[in-house]
Amino acid sequence: MKQALVDDTEDVSLDFGAEEEERALRTAKIRHPLATFFHLFFRVSAIITYLFCDWFSKSFVTCFVMIITLLSCDFWSVKNVTGRLLVGLRWWNQIDEDGKSHWVFEAKKTSLQNKSTATEAEARIFWLGLIICPLIWTGFFFSTLFSLKLKWLALVIAGISLQAANLYGYIRCKVGGEEGTPSSASSFLGQQFLQRPDIIFGML
Repeated sequence: MKQALVDDTEDVSLDFGAEEEERALRTAKIRHPLATFFHLFFRVSAIITYLFCDWFSKSFVTCFVMIITLLSCDFWSVKNVTGRLLVGLRWWNQIDEDGKSHWVFEAKKTSLQNKSTATEAEARIFWLGLIICPLIWTGFFFSTLFSLKLKWLALVIAGISLQAANLYGYIRCKVGGEEGTPSSASSFLGQQFLQRPDIIFGML
């Protein structure tokens, strides 16, 4: 009887360390809270300012400058910081020795050990913010066009262009993840979005 109990206990193996580690991974859902915050802060602030700027300022120029500043900060932070930290993607332009411009779309190689609920949560926040906000600005474009508020049209186009540029770049990173330039019918449009955002500001 006693021997049988000893045999039963020997068959049970308890690994408390692995269980606590798994629980810690589930609890720490956000590895980069500051990057996650600023990934949404600038773009959401630009949208809120666009909707309610008439409440705190009657000056069109003041509202215009505030929104453009927020959109520019969002473009820079998403392109250079949050994409690399939250999803391991980045894109940029480089000039080779012959003076030719090349677009680089890079995806960080991840192992199974690096994939966790935290990374999945941050990636979900990243892609939702990256996709939803340009759609909202597209809605602003049609509402501005139909309501004939033409003075806001250039601002809305700038918002669409800056955020669509990041969306396009990161989709290329996700799909291709290698150096190259857009091809076929999307080549010209993609290069204009990524290489020449100053065209939009030239319209203002």
